[in-house]
Amino acid sequence: MAENHVKTITVKELTRKILDHEETFILDVRNTDDFDDWKIEGKNVHIINAPYFDLLEGVESIQDKLPKDQEIFVVCAKGGSSEFVAGQVAEAGYSNVYSIEGGMKAWSEHLEPIKIGDLKQGGSIYQFVRIGKGCLSYLIESNGKGALIDANRMTGPYEDFIRQKEITITHVLDTHLHADHISGGRKLAEKFGAGYYLPPKDAEEVQFEYNHIHDGYDYQVGDTVIKAVYSPGHTIGSTSFAVDGQYLLTGDILFIDSIGRPDLAGKAGDWVKDLRTTLYKRYKELTDELLVLPAHFMISDEMNEDGSISEKLGVLYQQNHGLKIESEEEFRRTVTENLPPQPNSYQQIRETNMGKISPEAEEQREMEIGPNRCAVR
Repeated sequence: MAENHVKTITVKELTRKILDHEETFILDVRNTDDFDDWKIEGKNVHIINAPYFDLLEGVESIQDKLPKDQEIFVVCAKGGSSEFVAGQVAEAGYSNVYSIEGGMKAWSEHLEPIKIGDLKQGGSIYQFVRIGKGCLSYLIESNGKGALIDANRMTGPYEDFIRQKEITITHVLDTHLHADHISGGRKLAEKFGAGYYLPPKDAEEVQFEYNHIHDGYDYQVGDTVIKAVYSPGHTIGSTSFAVDGQYLLTGDILFIDSIGRPDLAGKAGDWVKDLRTTLYKRYKELTDELLVLPAHFMISDEMNEDGSISEKLGVLYQQNHGLKIESEEEFRRTVTENLPPQPNSYQQIRETNMGKISPEAEEQREMEIGPNRCAVR
């Protein structure tokens, strides 16, 4: 069998199929534990798991589960095992079989830019969807100027997009010190000669110079104003950004289907009250018409038709279970006892974002493998 003749598909091509709601069949050949922890998902994705070592002699054991009249996309951790298995599937008589290039590592790193909408004063806001990790970052552009918010460590997609749009980046901001992914903020700020901004209450241990974000500060980007809204609870420094009176970038405080967890710095008991105050008082003072744009999503059901993740604040107060807990004691139990496992390597990721450690690129990739876990279940 000539493995080098196996057809391949890039994660970008696969992402477009999933965001366009095409029927997509995936054979995941990683170990079952890895599959159960984290997998490719989407509204019309059908996926099965059959470990690579069970398929070395052929795919007879799973043939009854494979569609004859549909494309089959095979995925593994890095792209090698999937090529072999895709060849096995093709040899068994299936014609439209593809190995996913780069495997789940590449899936974890892909960023898909989606336009959210226009700004009142001229300009646009774009959401970069990291579909394999659930991270969301933003580019706000107005009159040729731009700001990046909650950028991921893969800086290339931002750089390409910014060059294409001919934007001059003036501000790079993080809503908080991230614990589930490595920020690309400082690197991008240096690349574009922009200021890097971080809430000082999250930055007491950072090893680098930065600009302070404080409640009520305004940041002028072209003809648009980004206003800082102090919103602690996920971290003590967490800060949201209201953009042009239209959008509310909530970081990891408020999601579409859940709320932020307060325990990733070991301060759950201390930060519960802050979290409740932000969600039940500070945000309540804002207009219901603000479109909430979080820093993460958990499941594909949170996606809009175009693949973006957003919802009006007023709708979330009606539908998000985390915003409808009347009892303070029940709220405390929910956000301290009802928590998923902590993110993989979260302490090392925090230290990287503080500038305390500088892992090599491959180690950074390994640190981020797996789903984000920034939300209360």
